[in-house]
Amino acid sequence: TPAVPAVLLSSLLLTFTLPADASPKQSGKQARKATTQGAKLRKVAANPDEAGEFANFTQWNEVAAFIDLMAEKHGFDRKELEATFKRVRYIDTAIQLVKPAPPGKPKNWHAYRARFIEPVRVNAGVAFWDEYRDALARAEERYGVPAEIIVGIIGVETVYGRNTGNFRVLDALTTLAFDYPPTPNRASRMAFFRGEIENTLLLARDAGIDPFSLFGSYAGAVGWPQFMPGSIRKFAVDFDGDGKVDLRNSPVDAIGSVASFLVQHGWKAGEPVVFPATLGAGEPGRSWEMFIGQGLEAKFRLDELKAAGVVPAVDTPADRMYGLVDLQNGGEPTDYWLGANNFFAITQYNRSFFYAMSVIELGRTVKSARAGVR
Repeated sequence: TPAVPAVLLSSLLLTFTLPADASPKQSGKQARKATTQGAKLRKVAANPDEAGEFANFTQWNEVAAFIDLMAEKHGFDRKELEATFKRVRYIDTAIQLVKPAPPGKPKNWHAYRARFIEPVRVNAGVAFWDEYRDALARAEERYGVPAEIIVGIIGVETVYGRNTGNFRVLDALTTLAFDYPPTPNRASRMAFFRGEIENTLLLARDAGIDPFSLFGSYAGAVGWPQFMPGSIRKFAVDFDGDGKVDLRNSPVDAIGSVASFLVQHGWKAGEPVVFPATLGAGEPGRSWEMFIGQGLEAKFRLDELKAAGVVPAVDTPADRMYGLVDLQNGGEPTDYWLGANNFFAITQYNRSFFYAMSVIELGRTVKSARAGVR
């Protein structure tokens, strides 16, 4: 497992995004110019007095306790932290976006897939791969993660840097950490986001930057690959060799960091990812159902899956472990796949079968498009 460098985002000052009308086919120079212009526009729009609501978080008992914890555990100055949290805004949009979907709405893989496997994203992926082919090849050689998987993740996450998020990270994280909506997992989610506030403050202190200069998604994810602050501190790498980790402005750092993340979450070089499957003859009844919902892990032998009626649609190595991946299609038949170890490594980036398959299929589609196989 590659070591995580100690240097952290020392020049991370703004979220740089392409304007909505930027063409994915523009040259690298044009894209960088548009990116800089987009950052300048948002720097004006991101006035803390114009985004979110004043909440005076310092009067919340749990926030006061968190400030005490940060002072005792990490040596932060209490008065400085109080001043920081007085500036934090409440982001109701974040609360609305984390709420679960209404019950009864069926999942639909084909509809989900169509959001990501579409011309704008594919063309942007081809341009990204062409421009950063050397970095992608170097990441594949060093970490054993194929370029198409890295391209797939960055494309799904941000359309290759176009949509990196407009929320102040500290605002979003504090809102979710202390006022997460009522859900069965509310306590664990609040604990998670409090940990991410801790990581944000440590990240900013180590890098010597203002924590309010960090922008990201409504859940606090940062940069081209949408790393949470804790993941930046643990898994991000300086892949362009400039002495700092910068997931906001360096696509090369993003490439290396995605590969680093996957390796440290179980990716094995040279191993398969996923194989199509159907449900056919086997033991009586629906014995294959025992393999549904068994977590994000490849832990079943191919012979026991076959015995339950799971039929690989292509030649599938018998010496690997698998999990049964069910991609529901609303009222239409479910798609089934056999996920190997590397499939479940992708789910550690986002704990969703739909997400992992969209990454795989976008990467494959971009690879084919580059080869002229559209």
